[in-house]
Order: sequence, then C-alpha cells, then structure tokens
Amino acid sequence: MENSNSTKEEQNFRVRKLELSDKSKGFIELLQQLTVFDSVSDKEFEDRFKEISMYGDDHLVCVIEDDFSGKIVATGSVFIEKKFIRNCGKVGHIEDVVVDGNVRGMQLGKKIVGFLADHARSMGCYKVILDCSVDNNVFYEKCGFKQKEIQMVKYFV
Repeated sequence: MENSNSTKEEQNFRVRKLELSDKSKGFIELLQQLTVFDSVSDKEFEDRFKEISMYGDDHLVCVIEDDFSGKIVATGSVFIEKKFIRNCGKVGHIEDVVVDGNVRGMQLGKKIVGFLADHARSMGCYKVILDCSVDNNVFYEKCGFKQKEIQMVKYFV
C-alpha cells in the first residue's frame, strides 16, 4: 500500500512555470524571504513577466504552489548562457532559489533545483552553475553540486 503522505505531498507540491497570476499568490513576498527589496507593482510585474517570456526556454522561472493555501511556496530560475567556448556550448545559471520558511524541510528546494538542472540539461547545457551563501553549501551539495573556485561581485548602486 502506498504511503498517503507522499501521494498528498506529490499532488500539492508540483513544479510548474511561473504564471502572471502568481503575483497575487505571494510570489513577490516569497522572494522577499530571499533578499530585501521594495514591492513590485502589478504593471512592473507584468512588464518583467512579458520580457522574460520573450526568451522562451532560455529563461525559465518555476514555482511550487501549495494547492491547499493557493500560495507560492517555492521558486527558482535558470537562464541559459550561450558561449563560444566548448564548441559554442551552453551553461545554465540557477538563480533566486527560495522556499517559504513555513514549508522548509519538505524537499521542495531540492525539487526546484532538480527541475532547473534538468531543464538546463534538456537545453543542451554542458554544466549548470549557481552562487550561494556559505550557509547553503550543504544543501546544494545534497542536490549534487560541488564547490568550485570563488565568487566575486561588484555592485553598481
């Protein structure tokens, strides 16, 4: 007999592409658990959504919606960089992965990262990379990533 919990979890937490209506389901508030930023107006959201949509499969934002609460509880994105090296290869860049604090520990982050990595592979990428805080190292290692080199940043404020 199948465990009803895993079936229930599978039903309620499927990964799908971001939709325009997800703004009203707490998408921006979820991202605000990742970093501090001002709210986004409906028009700004719609404009950016349309812009990202024009890239087709080269820029994918995915979400997990909790079917019971109707809230977006996890998200992440991947964009495909087209290179000249590696026989004009492609690299996937994973960004903005966050899981709502109320549902952490349910493997949703792993599900999001796996979905994004699978997308990058299906797009012909030879690797997928991401930046993360030292605190998140162990999580990404559990997702099959390994630490390589070091990140540098220059902000334009």
